[in-house]
Amino acid sequence: MSDFGSGDDLFDGVDTDQLFLIRPPPSSIKRQLKGKVDSDTCQSKRQRVHSNDSLALGDEGNASTNDDALRNDAFPQDVSDGQDHETISARMHLAQSLLAETFGHKSFRHEQERAIECILAGRNALTIFPTGAGKSLCYQIPAIAFEQLDLTSGSRAPGEHGLSLVVSPLIALMKDQVDALKRRRLPADCIDSTKTREQQQQIHADLREGKTRILYCAPERLNNEGFVATMQHVRGGVRLLAVDEAHCISEWGHSFRPDYLKVARFADEIKAERVICLTATATQKVTEDICNAFKIQPEGVFRTSAYRPNLNLLVRAAKTKQDKYPMVFQFLKDNPGPTLVYVTLQQQAVLLAADLRDQGFDAEPFHAGLGVETKTQVQDKFLANEVRIVVATIAFGMGIDKPDIRNIVHFDLSNSIEEYCQQIGRAGRDGQTSNCMFYICPDDWYIRENFARGDLPSRESLKGLMIDIFSHENVSKPVNETFKVSHRVQSRDFDIRASPLATIYAALELQFGLIRAITPEYSEYKFEPTKLYFPLMKAEKSPEGKEIYASAIKRQKLCHVDVNDIVSRTGIHRVDIVRKLNAMHDTGLIELKVGGVEQKYRILQSLPCSKKDIEVLVDKLHADLSRREEDALRRTKQVENFVTGDKCLALALASHFGMGLSDGKSKCGHCTHCLTGTRTAMPPRPTKKVDMMGIKRILDACDVRDDPRLLARIAFGIKSPRVTRLKMDKHAVFMSLADHDFEVRGAALFVIQGVANGSS
Repeated sequence: MSDFGSGDDLFDGVDTDQLFLIRPPPSSIKRQLKGKVDSDTCQSKRQRVHSNDSLALGDEGNASTNDDALRNDAFPQDVSDGQDHETISARMHLAQSLLAETFGHKSFRHEQERAIECILAGRNALTIFPTGAGKSLCYQIPAIAFEQLDLTSGSRAPGEHGLSLVVSPLIALMKDQVDALKRRRLPADCIDSTKTREQQQQIHADLREGKTRILYCAPERLNNEGFVATMQHVRGGVRLLAVDEAHCISEWGHSFRPDYLKVARFADEIKAERVICLTATATQKVTEDICNAFKIQPEGVFRTSAYRPNLNLLVRAAKTKQDKYPMVFQFLKDNPGPTLVYVTLQQQAVLLAADLRDQGFDAEPFHAGLGVETKTQVQDKFLANEVRIVVATIAFGMGIDKPDIRNIVHFDLSNSIEEYCQQIGRAGRDGQTSNCMFYICPDDWYIRENFARGDLPSRESLKGLMIDIFSHENVSKPVNETFKVSHRVQSRDFDIRASPLATIYAALELQFGLIRAITPEYSEYKFEPTKLYFPLMKAEKSPEGKEIYASAIKRQKLCHVDVNDIVSRTGIHRVDIVRKLNAMHDTGLIELKVGGVEQKYRILQSLPCSKKDIEVLVDKLHADLSRREEDALRRTKQVENFVTGDKCLALALASHFGMGLSDGKSKCGHCTHCLTGTRTAMPPRPTKKVDMMGIKRILDACDVRDDPRLLARIAFGIKSPRVTRLKMDKHAVFMSLADHDFEVRGAALFVIQGVANGSS
């Protein structure tokens, strides 16, 4: 995922200009805390073994697990029962002190205080706050408070205050969050793929010595066995696990991520004392999924309404996409101020930004395809008011703590109501009136439909993938043995996008219990030798070093080492060879370069081997992926129904999340529906017949006949690995039927299938 991908702000509502050092709470608070803090709220009743074993965060190794140890059996949800009001009051006085002295805020907002109280009492919690409502403080303050509570109560020795671990999907946001915490002199860090080996070693040393209070990681890190083992034995234990973007856990959520399904299992394995899940967008169904996964009681759910009275929710309809342009130009002339314009396609962002500049506006494009340096420059200019308008895909907005955004413009149909809610939440954080304008036209649906239908692989592709995974070699291996695959190669060979491929593997792991993802491996190791390399390696005594020196093949400047070949020939453990290469890099003998990531899986039970078993598995997976496709279309249709519905837009938005307007009002009084007294109608879609000549042009341009769905993707402009490999996305016929209604597309697809199958 891009560093600038979608997700909620991690440092919502915090004024980064006011930097305060941690100071101990006033002596009056200390007196209240002394002897009053129940040690059960500060440390788990579970006995832990705190190990100083040197478990490198990225090492390839085995992690012991205990699936039977459940957090809530060992650390009851209701540990605060029986605590007197003075104890609870003392904890919250400390929280209030940290809020003011460390973060520079006078008071908590909305449900922040109750959520923090729940966590400090040792219970699990779910916070559902709008973007900008300060979710991150709900875990930052407890993470800092644990040490003071421990010292005051005497329940833990110095250095045994444990760790708060934050799982977040976005590297850029993790780094921003850590930088902000460090400016406040708070011991925080993040572990991610950009860290050098030296940096990872320092992080591990800090964890071993109990110096780090808050550590951030991506959900994919939970597949690393070395990391899981480190968290199982981290000094003081994991006091709090914070799960940001928690809606990604739910298959009903608008941005489901398969790796998030493993977070609840991870929480049990590391014996996290308590968990807080955070999201800005959770429907009732998503809320239930999160609560079930993490055993969160109803009283542990803290929700504030998505309704923001300072946001004007506006909608305008156009007959065609081209008709939207003059509308946007006029709107921006009438409503000056910092503006985000959201579009669907990267090319659209570039073209619309250029059109705006031609109209005299100060505008820049932003999308995931731009270089990191360019994206950072655009973001910094927008924050500094050097650029007024950013035209962006969903890749922009995360980590932007700009309080004075006056306009959010949706040029295209949003992917979901949740996504729309997230994006408009970036406007008007200063409390001033801001506009959220949504332009709709019939053409919008086709683009969104293409995105939704692009992820479903053909049944033939799925069958080929299953045969590849459950090959004779893999099926012959006993339980607990491992096998490796390259997702990149499988995506290319079987024409399955990365996202559905990840979903398929998650199903094999979590739904069918066949395999478990473990630490990935690099398939390519190459290095550039320094002047020290040859004289020192000639005298090398270790078996690993001797084999590396003897087997390295020089190609131009770089020496290539086949680690797998050394393992198979000599029996030397792979981890020892990799550690030796890393040590050679650390001591300056070589400049090591790695590549070709291979995913690695442990076999949990006998794998399916018969044709019948494979067919059954393919049927189940295809049915599940088909359901996901329909769910994606349903969510997009919900957006269209929302903006064209006969109801106050603010009320409709709040109702989607099971909430209402303040004071039980039935309308906001300032959305398009309230101002006009009528719904905004979507103009009718023009009817089209099957373009037989267009179908013939596609068949003439592409000679593929083994996959009718591939031909349909070309016709309707849906990219896939195979479409890209054949360069059909560059051909004139690509997207030539994209503006057809789906019923017409269905007829066209039927014709294409007939030709592809040789029946016409």
